[in-house]
Amino acid sequence: MKLAVTGKGGVGKTTVVAGLARVLADRGRKVLVIDADPASNLALALGFPRDQRLTPIAEMKELIEERTEAKPGSMGGFFKLNPRVDDLPDKYSLEKDGIRLMVMGTVQKGGGGCVCPENVMVRTLVAHLLLGRNEVVILDMEAGVEHLGRATAQAVNKLIVVVEPGQRSLEVAQKIRQLAGDIGLKNLGLVGNKIRGEGDRKFLLEKMPDLPFLGFIAYDPKIVEADLSGTPPYEENPTFLQSMGGIVDRLLS
Repeated sequence: MKLAVTGKGGVGKTTVVAGLARVLADRGRKVLVIDADPASNLALALGFPRDQRLTPIAEMKELIEERTEAKPGSMGGFFKLNPRVDDLPDKYSLEKDGIRLMVMGTVQKGGGGCVCPENVMVRTLVAHLLLGRNEVVILDMEAGVEHLGRATAQAVNKLIVVVEPGQRSLEVAQKIRQLAGDIGLKNLGLVGNKIRGEGDRKFLLEKMPDLPFLGFIAYDPKIVEADLSGTPPYEENPTFLQSMGGIVDRLLS
C-alpha cells in the first residue's frame, strides 16, 4: 500500500499520518513513513526522542554530489538523472516500534523549472519508494503534490486529503484535487478532522459531495495536548486509534 497525505497547513495532516502508521504497524505491516513537509514535526508525532534527528535528504550536499556527480545548487551542465537511491532508506532512516522514518526535504515547486541535482535526487528517491519497496509507504506532503510526478502518481493507491470544517481548508482541497488530476492521480479520499459534532460532519459532506470520505476524527483536547508536548497523538488515546482503525479498514477494503 502506497499512501500520500496532504492538506492545508494546520488541519492535522501529521496527526493523521502518525495514526495511520501506528495502526498499520500494530496490524503487522512493515511501515515506512516519509516526511516531505518542511513544517512537519512527524518525528515527535511518532514518538522519536528529541535528540534523534535526521538531516533531510535534499540537504545532504556530499551525498547528492556523490550520486549525481554534480554540486547541489548548480543548474544546467551534466549530471546523472537516475542516481542510485535503493540503499538510502536503510542508511538514512530511524526505526521505532515497527515504524521507519525518513526525512525528504523540499522539492522545487512546479513552474520553477528546476532541473537540479537535489531535485533529481529527491524525485528519484520518491519514485523508488513508491515503485520499488515492498512495504506500506506513507508520504507526508506539503499542501500539494510537488513530490509526485506522472510516473510515481500511478503507484499511489490513495491520495488522502485532510480537511477541517472551514472554507479555506476546502479551497485548498479543491486545488490539490486539480493538481492531482493534472498528473493523472484521481484516486482521492478525504479525512475530516477536528469534528466538533454532527453539524461539522454534515458541512463537510455537503461541501464535498463528489469525493469519498474515508472517515472523521473528532476534535480532541488530548490531541492538542500531545502536539504541545511533542508526544504521539495516539498515546493513551484509544478513541483516536479507533477512528484511525476505521479509516485503515476502508483503505484496505
